[in-house]
Amino acid sequence: MATTIYRGMTRQELDTAYSNTGRLADFPGLMRDFRARSAAFYATHDCRRDLRYGPGARQTCDWFASGRPDAPIFVFIHGGYWQSCVKEDFAFCAAGPMARGHDVILAEYTLAPQASMTQIVAEIGRLLDHLAPRLAGRRLCLAGHSAGGHLAAMHRGHPAVASVLAISGLFDLEPISLGQLNDKLQLTHAEIAACSPQRIIAAGAPMLVAVGAGELPELVRQSDDYAQACRRAGEQVALLHVPGCDHFQVLDDLADPTGAQLTALAGLGSPET
Repeated sequence: MATTIYRGMTRQELDTAYSNTGRLADFPGLMRDFRARSAAFYATHDCRRDLRYGPGARQTCDWFASGRPDAPIFVFIHGGYWQSCVKEDFAFCAAGPMARGHDVILAEYTLAPQASMTQIVAEIGRLLDHLAPRLAGRRLCLAGHSAGGHLAAMHRGHPAVASVLAISGLFDLEPISLGQLNDKLQLTHAEIAACSPQRIIAAGAPMLVAVGAGELPELVRQSDDYAQACRRAGEQVALLHVPGCDHFQVLDDLADPTGAQLTALAGLGSPET
């Protein structure tokens, strides 16, 4: 009989419980669509590309300008379980925030195993430190999807951050450390404690925790548990189950200026026009 290692699951069951791509019939086709839509967005919008915020090869960001010098800023951190994907694949997501009057910054960061979780978290902090003196009074919403949702939640207490949108995030790293996702991450016990947002809840910016209503149960549970823990701690946190969306369709909702996430974010007090 196989040994259970987490919430009654074997390692194989745990790997399946966190395999977002495993549910898709054609994940490569989905990514081709994302890239094509993103390429079209780059071609039709003003963007300063690969702006540096640090010395590392991937410590860069792309800045889409709305044309308003006082526009609020929406920073988006892509997912990929901290070990895959690039910012350029997700430029299409900027359509929604830009239609609401934001500048949009796509953040890049070093991936595992070239960087540890501690280093990856620190890189996003470095990006925010870099942006802070350049805000000129503009409000900044820090958003991220999947691994990016985790990284956004980790920095909700940064002084530059006015609001947070954590989409389909991972807020407790313990189950990640027990499965195949840890082969590249090599999470330590200290990192699980220090880099799990649910374990280090403190005062921070108002936050919307969003997750697709049709996502894997473990992803939904992670968002539900984290939002509830934040509320118990007295933090201003709203929870949204995005109707009709799986782990990737939530990005289509984000790209829609009238979508559930941006609508809920406006109600949270996010910078809006």
